[in-house]
Amino acid sequence: MKFLKNCKAIPSFIFFFPRRNRTKNRRRRVTTGMAMALFRLSSTVTRLHSLTKSTPPSPSPPTPTVTTTPSELLTFFRDMATMRRMEIAADLLYKAKLIRDFCHLYDGQEAVAVGVGATMGKKVCVITAYRDHCMFLVRGGTLEESFAELMGRRGGCSKGKGGSMHFYNKEGGFYGGHGIVGAQVPLGIGLAFGQKYLKDESVTLAVYGDGAANQGQLFEALISLPFGTCPPFWSARIISGFSCCCFADGMGTPAWRAAKNPNFYQRGDYVPGLKVDGMDAFAVKQACKFAKEHALKNGPIVLEMDTYRYHGHSMSDPGITYRKRDEIRRVRQERDPIENIRRLILAHGVADEKELKEAEAEIRKEVDDAIAKAKGIRCRILQNYSPTSMRKDMVFRHAEQTGKS
Repeated sequence: MKFLKNCKAIPSFIFFFPRRNRTKNRRRRVTTGMAMALFRLSSTVTRLHSLTKSTPPSPSPPTPTVTTTPSELLTFFRDMATMRRMEIAADLLYKAKLIRDFCHLYDGQEAVAVGVGATMGKKVCVITAYRDHCMFLVRGGTLEESFAELMGRRGGCSKGKGGSMHFYNKEGGFYGGHGIVGAQVPLGIGLAFGQKYLKDESVTLAVYGDGAANQGQLFEALISLPFGTCPPFWSARIISGFSCCCFADGMGTPAWRAAKNPNFYQRGDYVPGLKVDGMDAFAVKQACKFAKEHALKNGPIVLEMDTYRYHGHSMSDPGITYRKRDEIRRVRQERDPIENIRRLILAHGVADEKELKEAEAEIRKEVDDAIAKAKGIRCRILQNYSPTSMRKDMVFRHAEQTGKS
């Protein structure tokens, strides 16, 4: 294997600020020096991996220039703050025993979700693992549906039957969270092949963590791309997205102990790979845009998004047996995705601290209102509605118990 690019590119940002008159928006370009002082992306090492004899030809790395607007900055801040508040609320609901299922929280990884949401339209198929709450939101889900599903209510996105690990929204192109580690990857290959078979000009994003990187079905899926019995699989429009939690600690085992090669973006061998800073929403956005274009033109690509998980693996994991509290505190101070966007907003006068505090208060109220509405839906599906969506044997048993046909 050989690196085609190993560039330490300091990106420059271009902001579009609308004028009050109806003339064209003026462009304000942030200098490279300012970018180095203000943005986490400035220290990101973008690495692209492929083999020199790969087919199709290896791509060039994505451009380090990111274009954004004040509106997008505020949207990123609000979306990530909503995700963070939702996950904190889910933590409290679990401890109050209102969530009785497994619960895997996403706080700290919000930049990955908003970066995906900013570039992947509804035609893109997204499939992920059991840490799926925030990815569901960016694919068109609502807070009320999320909390209803977490608490087993009928109003949930999976009608209360899936729980935390099995969110679903087909209308938004979200094909669910999956409880089996790595099992979503071959399903993603199927979705991508279906898109190509139906001549749908779109792609599939299969998201999995570093803990799933050594699962057999992942390599079986990769093998089916260039070497499978069905040649069109090579050009299947699949993006394998790594979300490397806890600096590649997986559920608690460091990547360097679990695998010979902890550089996950190189694990595709003939499938090219790209590594980006998963704590920077703009880096993720740029990488996803590049990956989408590559998948449409040249076939599959692996993304490694270097991110961090504040909570443990699940609610039963305190998350401090394999890492120190100081490490978590340091990441919160230096790399937190929400704070990165906050600093960017304040530095360019898009909003002041008071306005951001007011936005956070509104988000807190929205989350509280969604929880209250979800609690208002009774747990027992048969109490409020006729059992039209239940299995027939359960309908018959209900009829026998109540004397109603």
